Amino acid sequence: METRTNEDTARRGAASLLGAVRAALSIDFVSFRGKVVLITGGSRGLGLVLARRLVREGARVALIARDEEELSRAREDLRRRGGDALVVKCDVRERAQIQSAVRKVSQEMGPVEVLINNAGTITVGPLEAMTTEDFDDAMRTHFYGALWMTLAVLPDMRKAGRGRIINISSVGGEMPAPHALPYTASKFALRGLSEGLRAELLKDGIVVTTVCPGFMRTGSPYNCFFKGQNRREMAWFMLADSLPILSMDADRAARIILRASRLGRAEITLTTVAKIAARAHGVFPGLVTDRLGFLGRLLPDMGGIGTRRAKGSDSLSRISTSILTILTQRAAQDNNELPPDSRDEREERESGREAGEETGREAGEETGREAGKETGKEAGKESGREAGKHSGKETHKGGKDSSKPGRHGRPSSP
Repeated sequence: METRTNEDTARRGAASLLGAVRAALSIDFVSFRGKVVLITGGSRGLGLVLARRLVREGARVALIARDEEELSRAREDLRRRGGDALVVKCDVRERAQIQSAVRKVSQEMGPVEVLINNAGTITVGPLEAMTTEDFDDAMRTHFYGALWMTLAVLPDMRKAGRGRIINISSVGGEMPAPHALPYTASKFALRGLSEGLRAELLKDGIVVTTVCPGFMRTGSPYNCFFKGQNRREMAWFMLADSLPILSMDADRAARIILRASRLGRAEITLTTVAKIAARAHGVFPGLVTDRLGFLGRLLPDMGGIGTRRAKGSDSLSRISTSILTILTQRAAQDNNELPPDSRDEREERESGREAGEETGREAGEETGREAGKETGKEAGKESGREAGKHSGKETHKGGKDSSKPGRHGRPSSP
């Protein structure tokens, strides 16, 4: 009797596995044209870049974020590009706000067919600077925000028998990221949730894609939080975010992410360096983690503002605003990451620099002309003196010659 029960259990397990495999193999390529797409954290950075691509493809986009002014600027950005979006103020850390936001989107646009859990936060600094509130904020944003948002849209997706969910985790969810422990812990949690959701939802025709990016040039450092020696932390973070060998252009990242979802990919890791590091960690987890620990020794120690936190835009230094970080500075300008006052100041600096260069060129030309005149005068005087000396010598020589007797013993005529 027990043997028969075990055999029945094994058969049911095999049938379930076969069903999952069949479901996985039957994933269809989808187009986003006409689809209702909800993006959390959609007012700036990667969320806004994804929205631009989606409206170009003909998707009907809804953006969710906490800041109404940022949402308004994001909508204007899309309108200038020939698109539009429904914008809804919502804090994904609050489940009640999520439910209200999803209801509004469904009422005004129809059921959500594609969900992109993109909302994120990062606090950079040594562990000594972190508090339990930092861990709670990261978990509520990355893990619970994604979970609650998914649960809110699932009933309509299940009813339709289809749907796409994209969860933006991080390479920090595959291996530890130095000086970002709350971020790392919450991204590991999101990655586990995302992979589990894929396994659970394939049977319902809902395909979940997990995205694990390395550094992307979205301009986000200006809105990250920094602790301890915040200016030094911001400086190294900006440098890493700007280096082409470490980071990826945001628009290229958005294109790859959307393509992965269209194809029904289970998981992708972005940037070559992140792929290599993640694979190395998968094979040699202890070795890679220890090397990351060594890297952590090179980062700033505790100090500065301590456990208080400051935004990146308030932690700028000569390094973080230098030519070395110009790619991230431009990305921040392009992707709505800069507050209006910072954007105005940047434009003023650019105008001042251009005016300074023009003034410098004009002053240089004027100085050159004056120097040329002065040099010409000096050259003229010198030539005159040399000519005078030469003429004097010739005259003196001629005088000597005239005093000599001629051929007939008389002096030659003058």
